[in-house]
Amino acid sequence: MNNILVTGSKGQLGSEIKKLAAEFPDLKFTFTDIEELDITNISKLKLFFNNNKVSYIINTAAYTAVDKAENDEKKARSINVDGVANLAVLATSYKCHLIHISTDYVFDGKGNEPYTEDSKTNPIGVYAKTKLMGEIEALRHTETMIIRTSWLYSTFGNNFVKSILKYAKERDELNVVYDQIGSPTYAEDLARAILNILEQHLKNHHTFKRGIYHFANKGVCSWYDLAYNIVSYFNLPCKINPILTEAYPTPAKRPAYSVLNTEKFRTTFNQDIPYWRDSLNKCLTLLK
Repeated sequence: MNNILVTGSKGQLGSEIKKLAAEFPDLKFTFTDIEELDITNISKLKLFFNNNKVSYIINTAAYTAVDKAENDEKKARSINVDGVANLAVLATSYKCHLIHISTDYVFDGKGNEPYTEDSKTNPIGVYAKTKLMGEIEALRHTETMIIRTSWLYSTFGNNFVKSILKYAKERDELNVVYDQIGSPTYAEDLARAILNILEQHLKNHHTFKRGIYHFANKGVCSWYDLAYNIVSYFNLPCKINPILTEAYPTPAKRPAYSVLNTEKFRTTFNQDIPYWRDSLNKCLTLLK
């Protein structure tokens, strides 16, 4: 049995998994979003699991409005903590493997070298704190794999890449922070990596590699670098101005440094990870 439940399937990562599903004919998927399956509603979740055979859960559902979360803690906690706890409980009861997606925001950004899975967490802000609490809930289930990622973008949904492209076509110049450093992650790359893991597990009957892993595209850049590359790719006349974070205050504080060390992921699953600029260009080609 290889029935895979994908929650939050209308989000960036869920949409990329759905797009790639046809390339993995041995995997059978059930794609749900809040309209079909609200992970915060335990009674409806139980009914779903009673009526559907599920062997894997890929939880991409999350409250990701980082700034809005500062004044909406109840809802952020409901989805990022309580919803994850519900899935972990049912995964235990129905003997499912759980893959839960988390974030670089669990770190405070005060480091100066890539964060490993063993680095000390210290989330700042409501969103960050609820995501770390969600990790704790997910790990209550013994067969859980947590994948932390950073700066996620894709051709689907709302994200930094699409926003920069939109505004760069409308304006003569944009101000973008240059003192926040991280690794952009193309959601298609992460989606493919997750499906490769499941395919390997099913075909080779390997032990499920529980634990925490980091996944982000190779290399590092600032938000300014990322914006500059987007504008340059399309030869847009918009000027990108580098500014300090303090010149662009937001309700939620962002990590200044959120580079993830992905060595554990690459060696454990024997998967290479594309360079961020190569993946960005691939995505931008699709956005032409």
